[in-house]
Amino acid sequence: MNAQLHLRCNHCILLPPTSFSSSHTFSVLNCSNENRIIGLGRLGLKERILADRRVSRRKNSCRLGIRASAGVWDGWMPEKSSKAPPLSDIIWPSAGAFAAMAMLGKIDQILAAKGISMTIAPLGAVCAVLFATPASPGARKYNMFMAQIGCAAIGVLAFTILGPGWLARSTALSAAMAFMIYTRSVHPPAASLPLLFIDGAKLHQLNYWYALFPGAAGCILLCLIQEIVCYLKENVKF
Repeated sequence: MNAQLHLRCNHCILLPPTSFSSSHTFSVLNCSNENRIIGLGRLGLKERILADRRVSRRKNSCRLGIRASAGVWDGWMPEKSSKAPPLSDIIWPSAGAFAAMAMLGKIDQILAAKGISMTIAPLGAVCAVLFATPASPGARKYNMFMAQIGCAAIGVLAFTILGPGWLARSTALSAAMAFMIYTRSVHPPAASLPLLFIDGAKLHQLNYWYALFPGAAGCILLCLIQEIVCYLKENVKF
């Protein structure tokens, strides 16, 4: 008795329809996505070679299709975790952010007579990186200070050459991205420093001092607070 058999995985036909006899025994082939596929065990040499070639040719496309399909939806879902974080892992980073902004605000009161401020929006993003994700690449001290100083200087340079406007902002941001990638110092909050300088008239008086103040100077304070937050998270849990 002859019949036709299609060999399939979830995404593609791996082998063409094949005639076989009821006297034939069967073996099992594996697709790249680990689904089990029934195949003929007693194919001729030529058919076996063709089968192996077609299976190999489909492996990568099948694997990539499965990963892409899962990845599209995974990006819209929260990270899977076996349990919720302890309350202390929420309280201490939040308390650190409060302390950081309070201290920066107090420094602002001292510097008010000079018309400058330490409290800038990028430092809020730095707090989130340092206190909530201290093990991430963006929280590394090298990344933070290299990016803060370099991106701020790029902002001043772009404003000096191109003046205010969309061209200066676009050029400064693209140059800042290239700088962080080239120096392996990607620190996302630093990308906003060039835009802040170009659009902030009160910062123009700082000129190239802006590379150190207020971004890099503020990060020194935040690093000190981060050490306290990390100590409390490790030793005072509830």
